[in-house]
Amino acid sequence: MALLQKSIDKRTALLKATLTLVNNGGIQEASMAKVAKTAKVSPATIYLYFQNKQDLINRLYIEVKTDFTNMAFSDYTPNNPVKLSFEQIWFNMMNFKLNNPDEASFLAQCDNTPMIDEPTRQEGLTKIQPLFELMERGVKEDLIKNISPYLLYAYTIYPMTFLINMHKRNLHPLNQQTLKDAFQSAWDSIKI
Repeated sequence: MALLQKSIDKRTALLKATLTLVNNGGIQEASMAKVAKTAKVSPATIYLYFQNKQDLINRLYIEVKTDFTNMAFSDYTPNNPVKLSFEQIWFNMMNFKLNNPDEASFLAQCDNTPMIDEPTRQEGLTKIQPLFELMERGVKEDLIKNISPYLLYAYTIYPMTFLINMHKRNLHPLNQQTLKDAFQSAWDSIKI
């Protein structure tokens, strides 16, 4: 049991080191040697857990995306009214991003760079399928505009990253009222 825990700890340390290096300097800064040094393991140890750098980055992405979507859909009940469900998911996503800034930054980089391979990106998209299904239900119920779910996502979820960046730079604090206004703007952008 202790050996298994040690193995899990090393893998976790490698993923955390990669997250830190990518966030602080981009993917080019996350060389295998730097990852090993930051994780305090030998470089050969990385290859016990990951095939190569791409595999390491891809696995980190899936783990962070899984944590994000687990939070996004926690306590989600698919048969609740569309707006109520959307509001719950939206606030869960915002809370994840506010409370996990390193992971949120990493996901934003992954969304805006080609560092994740396409099969992994598609796997990540499947994790937000409940949101797409909710949006589709909203379209069928004539509550949400009948446009691509990717456009709906772009208008409602992507702006969170901008708001969080403005908050971090002390240009626009995110308080309860601002978050309520942000949600209402997101909803207004997609409702009929």
